[in-house]
Amino acid sequence: MKVTISDIAKAANVAKSTVSKVLNDSPRISRETKLRVRQIMKEMNYTPSSIATGLARQSSYNIGLLVDMSKGSEFLNQFFYNIIGGIESVIGSLKYELTIANVQHSSPEDHFLNRLVHSKRVDGIIANNSVLTEALAAELDRLQFPYIAIGEIPAPGSWVDFDNELGGRMLTQHLLTQGYSSIAFIGGQRDEKIFTRRYNGYAQALEQSGLTASQDRIINGKADEHEGYRAALKLLQNSDRPDAIVCMTNYTAFGALQAARELGINVPAQLGIAAFDEYPLSRYTTPPLTSLNIDTFKLGVSSGHLLMERISGGSRLPSRHLLLEPELILRESTTRS
Repeated sequence: MKVTISDIAKAANVAKSTVSKVLNDSPRISRETKLRVRQIMKEMNYTPSSIATGLARQSSYNIGLLVDMSKGSEFLNQFFYNIIGGIESVIGSLKYELTIANVQHSSPEDHFLNRLVHSKRVDGIIANNSVLTEALAAELDRLQFPYIAIGEIPAPGSWVDFDNELGGRMLTQHLLTQGYSSIAFIGGQRDEKIFTRRYNGYAQALEQSGLTASQDRIINGKADEHEGYRAALKLLQNSDRPDAIVCMTNYTAFGALQAARELGINVPAQLGIAAFDEYPLSRYTTPPLTSLNIDTFKLGVSSGHLLMERISGGSRLPSRHLLLEPELILRESTTRS
């Protein structure tokens, strides 16, 4: 039998009006009462009807973009603002506003589920998959609340991402067509999904050409210029050095270029270097980098469209997984022919 607001009120020993005020995050209800009532809702698997059906209150005409303010790398870059611009280009024409919400909270009462979802202050949520954990996605699914993840998440969640596996194949196949045959891969942590996808594409391209991804050609680490320099120096000082490197980011590639320059190795004649990500360094290095352009504005547009579909279509819509194709930009760092 479906749990009702009366059942919650009885279990919490409060009036039904108190439960309603908790659902609406009323400042008149004490923090202790809110926490107790919300815990009982969770234990009894209660779905507020205003969330499940959207009929108890009119649309807020707000979309929430979740951000972890403790991780500056996630919002202090052009990617973040491009994503915002893409989302705005979709929802603005539909008279929706974008609310940026910090997921960091000092108490359970301040959790974004309480601030935004239970109170119905937003009609849907977009969040990076580093913020939208499996547990949070499961709770939003239980509440039948519309959301889209930027980056792959487990089923049944809906998400949009760039096809990193395809990107790995594109970079590696390009290097092979330029005559490089001993290709290394540097940067990224093995437990990161994005590394796994990019590495798998690299390995697939080698296998399709009858080559093998040798583990002594794979060096993991933080995807920045310092680790890129360290990894490239290690590889290039070996007697059996690679003749090309696929880099996890253009920062990694910047470090690799520095190592090659110090060792007197000519790029691209003796060493080809290609990287994921166009921004911010690829066109300004010496020589300019062949790279994959990941259009983050398009990522924002796609996530906005998917979310609006879910808001208008309701819980009956199946989950959607959208992979966008990156663009290969050819420059001097790999151009032999």
